[in-house]
Amino acid sequence: MSACRDEDPRIHGIKTKIRVVPNFPKAGIMFQDITTLLLDPKAFKDTIDLFVERYKGKNISVVAGVEARGFIFGPPIALAIGAKFVPLRKPRKLPGQVISEEYILEYGRDCLEMHVGAVEPGERALVVDDLIATGGTLCAAMNLLECVGAEVVECACLIELPELKGRGRLKGKPLYVLVEYQ
Repeated sequence: MSACRDEDPRIHGIKTKIRVVPNFPKAGIMFQDITTLLLDPKAFKDTIDLFVERYKGKNISVVAGVEARGFIFGPPIALAIGAKFVPLRKPRKLPGQVISEEYILEYGRDCLEMHVGAVEPGERALVVDDLIATGGTLCAAMNLLECVGAEVVECACLIELPELKGRGRLKGKPLYVLVEYQ
């Protein structure tokens, strides 16, 4: 599902605030820079509001944010819908016992970790990140949550790069995005 297809008037304002940076972090990558969106309070608020409107009243108890930009969008969504926020971090960033999941990115390999005990079996979870490209990061996040018995309700991203076909790797889980870039 994509909000950009719903023609919400806020989507255009959000899309115009995302800067595309060629050849970052390496040659051939067209980096979608959301820092320019964060500089615009209205566009940032509209982004959060669109996600909150979608998830309020859906009995979601966990918002899991993927490091690092999922940490920007996840906490305000969690607060607004009455859920806890669980950070999914890069290796060796969380103290204490963690579980981990390795995955492949469009430009390398990485790993996500989550605190043991942060999520209980049966909890309903939303995974939040800024962007879906190949889907590897979201798959790793879902695997972490599902391995402790959580039900992943949906994944939510500000941006989708449909040509990289990441949506197809999500094992049938719904994906909600605000903006698509070809």
